Amino acid sequence: MTTASPSVSTVPQPAGAPAQKSAFTAFWLFRTERTAAPRSGDERDTAVASITEVIASHEAKVQLRAAYSTAGLSAGVDLILWVISDSCDSLQDLATDLRPTVGGQLLDMRHTYLGVASMSQYDPEHGAAFLRGLPPRQYLSVYPFSKTPDWYLLPWETRRDLMIEHGRMGQEFPSILTNTVNSFGIADQEFIVALEDDDPAILVQMVQRLRGAEVRKYTLLDTPIFLGRRMELGDAIRAAI
Repeated sequence: MTTASPSVSTVPQPAGAPAQKSAFTAFWLFRTERTAAPRSGDERDTAVASITEVIASHEAKVQLRAAYSTAGLSAGVDLILWVISDSCDSLQDLATDLRPTVGGQLLDMRHTYLGVASMSQYDPEHGAAFLRGLPPRQYLSVYPFSKTPDWYLLPWETRRDLMIEHGRMGQEFPSILTNTVNSFGIADQEFIVALEDDDPAILVQMVQRLRGAEVRKYTLLDTPIFLGRRMELGDAIRAAI
């Protein structure tokens, strides 16, 4: 028996809407507790509904941008939830309410990439795609990112010019949505990088191209990388459990 799950809004801002200035965002990467996995379809439906109901109950304060299955794409995690809010408290409240649910007890949060997204300090017209109201693509590549200490000792103008060059190279791949999120002081990484496209082959091409940017020599960390395929929330949960 399949039970209906409540609708969870992932509607982006309408086209032409003014860009949001900043927002907290988190990428929650879960691994399934296989030994406790549901044994029947009804048990699986109950687990899925328990998660979707809680997420729906928080949608006034937390937006689910998308849910992703990593099955067969990235080892070590099974589900990615990308959540956005004006309040860090609201993100934590949702995480707290998810934990005791039937479905939440099957999911172990292995990585939490939390940060604040805002417009770029080097180009005020550029910011995270989700802040600009752009709808999510079919695939998400997300990873932590940190620069070397030498980067921050460069003059601001030098850093700006290097990032402009980097940005121009990225513009050769207009279908890709980029999202760079600041995590200074609240996580191990300095940034979170989230790339979105409908074709993972295009993601490969862009990242390979950007390896030739001069700014690359100031990269300290940009792994582990996780790739997920966007699904409806209930389908992504079912694929995980």
